[in-house]
Amino acid sequence: METIYLAIPLAALIGSIIAGMFGSVIGRKGAHAITILGVGISCILSFVVLKHVGIDGNSFYGDVYTWAQIGNTKIAVGFQIDRLTSMMMVVVTFVSLMVHIYTIGYMEDDKHNWPEDSRGGDNSYQRFFSYISLFTFAMLMLVMSNNLMQLFFGWEAVGLVSYLLIGFWSTRDTAIFANMKAFLVNRVGDFGFLLGIAAIWSYTGSLDYREIFAKMPELADVTLQILPGQDWLLVSIISIGLFVGAMGKSAQVPLHVWLPDSMEGPTPISALIHAATMVTAGIFMVSRMSPIFEMSDTALSMILIVGATTAFFMGLIGIVQNDIKRVVAYSTLSQLGYMTVALGASAYSAAVFHLMTHAFFKALLFLAAGSVIIAMHHEQDIRKMGGLKKYLPITYWTSLIGSLALIGFPFFSGFFSKDLIIESVHASNITGSTYAYWMVLLGVFVTAFYSFRMFFLVFHGEERMDEHTKSHLHEPSKVVVWPLIALAVPAVLSGYLISPMVVGDFFDGVIAVNGSHPAMAVIKESYHGIFGFVMHGIMMPPFWLAMAGLASAYFIYMKKPVIARMAYDKLRPIHTLLDKKYFADEFNMAVFAGGALALGKGLWAAGDRFLIDGLMVNGTAKLTAWASSVTRKIQTGYLYHYAFSIIIGVLAIMSWLIFGAKYV
Repeated sequence: METIYLAIPLAALIGSIIAGMFGSVIGRKGAHAITILGVGISCILSFVVLKHVGIDGNSFYGDVYTWAQIGNTKIAVGFQIDRLTSMMMVVVTFVSLMVHIYTIGYMEDDKHNWPEDSRGGDNSYQRFFSYISLFTFAMLMLVMSNNLMQLFFGWEAVGLVSYLLIGFWSTRDTAIFANMKAFLVNRVGDFGFLLGIAAIWSYTGSLDYREIFAKMPELADVTLQILPGQDWLLVSIISIGLFVGAMGKSAQVPLHVWLPDSMEGPTPISALIHAATMVTAGIFMVSRMSPIFEMSDTALSMILIVGATTAFFMGLIGIVQNDIKRVVAYSTLSQLGYMTVALGASAYSAAVFHLMTHAFFKALLFLAAGSVIIAMHHEQDIRKMGGLKKYLPITYWTSLIGSLALIGFPFFSGFFSKDLIIESVHASNITGSTYAYWMVLLGVFVTAFYSFRMFFLVFHGEERMDEHTKSHLHEPSKVVVWPLIALAVPAVLSGYLISPMVVGDFFDGVIAVNGSHPAMAVIKESYHGIFGFVMHGIMMPPFWLAMAGLASAYFIYMKKPVIARMAYDKLRPIHTLLDKKYFADEFNMAVFAGGALALGKGLWAAGDRFLIDGLMVNGTAKLTAWASSVTRKIQTGYLYHYAFSIIIGVLAIMSWLIFGAKYV
C-alpha cells in the first residue's frame, strides 16, 4: 500500500509537469488528457485507500524520505493515512477530477480573454491545466502529511498556486489586485501559523505529529508572559497561533477579505479552491491538531466567536450581491463559518462532515454558475438573466439540488451536516456558545434567502437578457454538464454517511475530544437513525427558518418585486453597509495599506533622505569641504607660520608627556 500512497500525489504532479513544461509540444488535447489521467489515477487510488483504511480498518504512519536531520529534529516527507486523511483524499481528488473535465469546456475559448497584443494567451489552456493539477498535488501533500514541515509545505504550495490561478488573466488589473490581496492576507495568517509551529518545535523538539501529541500533556501547565504580569498557557498561545493560520486560509473574519475578490479567476478554480480544497485546509488542520486545541478552552472560545461572526455577517452580504459567482462566494464564507463554529464546539467530526458535504454541493453550485456564464456569453450579473430554466434544463435541476443542499432541505446532504453543527453548538458548554448558537440559527434564514434570491432571478421570472444573447442560449457542451450531474449525486447522498462518520466510530482514535466538552456525546446519545434525525429536524427551528427564507425570496423576487425596490429605497444605509462589505476593504486600505505607505515615506524621509543622503553622503562631502576650507587657510606659504605651528605642536606633545602620562 505504501506504493499506492506515494502514487496518489505523484500522479497529479507528473501530469502537471508534463502539461506545464511540454504544453506547446503536446497541445491542448495532450495537456488535458495527461492531467485528467493523472488526477483520475489519484482519484481511483484514493477510493482504494478509503476502502482499505475507512472500511477495512487499516492505517499507515511512516516516513517516505528523510530530507534533513538537524540535531534531534528530523525533516522528512511522510504520510499519516487514517480515516480523516482517506476521506479528505477522496473529496479532493473527486472534486478536482470533475473540475478538470469541466475545464475542457469552460476554457475552450479562453483566447478571447487575452488582448491581441498580449502573449499571455499563448498556451494558456495548457498552463491552466498544469496549475490546477499542481494545486491537487499540493493539497494532497497537505492532507497526507505526518509532520508540520510537510503540512506547511502543502499549506504554502496551495497558496502559491492559488495566487497563480486567481491572477490567471494577468492582463486584467482587477485580477492582479485580487491575487495580490489573497497573497498578502494569507501571509498575515501564515505569520501566526509559523509562530504556532515554532512554539511547538521549541517546547517539544519535534515536528512529527505523534511525538508532538505525546509530549503535549507535559506542557499543559506551562505558562508564558506575553505582557508583563499576565500569564498565558503555552497551549493557548500555540492553539491561537495555529488558528490564526486557519483564519487566513479558511477566510474567517477579519482575514476573509481575499476570498470574494478571488472570483476574478476562471470559474473552475472557484470550484476547486473555494469549495473542496484550499479554504477547507484550515478546517482540516484544526481537526488534525485536535489533541492540542482540546487543551485550551480559551482557543476554542475564540474559534466559536470568530466562526459564528463569519457565518452570519458574511451571509448578510450575499443578499445584496448581483454577481452570480460572488453570491456563491459569500455562501462559501458563511459555510466556512459554520465549520469553524463546529470546531470551537469540539464537534470536529461534524465540522469535517460538513466540509465533505459542502465540497460536493458548493463545487456543484460554482460549476453550475459557470455553465450559466458560458450560456450568457460571460455575463455574470443576475439582474440581466431570468427565465433560463427552459434554455438550461440540466443546469437548472443541478442548481436546484445544490441550492437545496446548501439551505439544509430535508434528505439533502446539507440538511444532515448543518443540523449537526447547530445542535452541537446548542449542546456546547464553551464560553461564547450561546452567541454562536443564535448566529448560526439566524444564518439559516439568511442562507436560504440569498440562495433562492439568486436561483429565482437566474432561472425564473421574466427574461432580462438582450435579444442577441437570448437567440444563442443553450445548454453548454457535455464536458460541462457531465460534472454537474456527477456532483449532484453526492450533493444528495453524502449526508447519509452521518451514521458511520459522525455518530459512529469512524473518527475514533483520529480526532481527540476532551471529556469536559459534551457536544458530540449529547448528539450521539440523542441520535436514533436517519429517519428519526429527519423527523426531529423538521420540527426544529432551523428547518422552519430555512423555509421562511425560501418563501421570503419567492414572495419578494417572484410575486412582489416592488418590495425589493422599496426595501432598497427605505433601507439605503443598510444596503450601502452590506454592499461596501462593512467597509472592511476601505479600512484595510486606509489603516494597513495607508499605514504601510506612511511608514515607508517616513523611513524614506528619515532614513534615506536625512540619514543616508543628508548625513552620510552629502554630510561627508560637506565635512570634507569644510575641512578643506580650514586647511586651505593655514597653508599660507610663510616660513614663520610653519615654525610657529611646529613650536605649538612640540609644546603640546611635551605637555602630554609631562602632565598627561600619569593619568594613562
